Amino acid sequence: MKHDNSLRERLHVRMPLLYAMALFRFSKSGRVQELLHTLKYKNQPELGISIGKMYGEKLATSGYVGQWDSIIPVPLHESRFRKRGYNQSSKFAEGLSDKLHLPILEDVLFRKVKTDTQTKKTKLNRWENVRTVFEMNSQGMAPNNRVLLVDDVVTTGATLEACAQTLMESGCSSVSIACIAEA
Repeated sequence: MKHDNSLRERLHVRMPLLYAMALFRFSKSGRVQELLHTLKYKNQPELGISIGKMYGEKLATSGYVGQWDSIIPVPLHESRFRKRGYNQSSKFAEGLSDKLHLPILEDVLFRKVKTDTQTKKTKLNRWENVRTVFEMNSQGMAPNNRVLLVDDVVTTGATLEACAQTLMESGCSSVSIACIAEA
């Protein structure tokens, strides 16, 4: 198992992470951007499950089994969930769960405020946009849980940092990150 990589090094400065991993590198107008766009906006939730299974298999055969107690997907605000019909991060989590044999805790972390899209914001504005929008419902999560926090894509890491901070403040013993792509 590799603890150090460019994503972990970039994010570990701002949040204590055990692991930070991404399956793909994201580039504008590339195949990964097209894949993520299809997952998020073309009503293809099964694509997220398939990617999660593929990545889960890769993690399992690379020695990561037993590193986490649960998977928590980055939550969508309920209005965005209603519009899209699913959370792409939850679909990714489903595939990971299948291969890593971990429970998904979807009702533990929630987004209490609907935020603007992060895509056109600066790094500082992204952090300001999300720093107080996540909240915990500690019911259903054991203390000292080792969490695998999952999202579709990490750009500046502001959303993941806000989620990880909320999780750690609630008593998680460690947070790791797995994403479909790293920008």
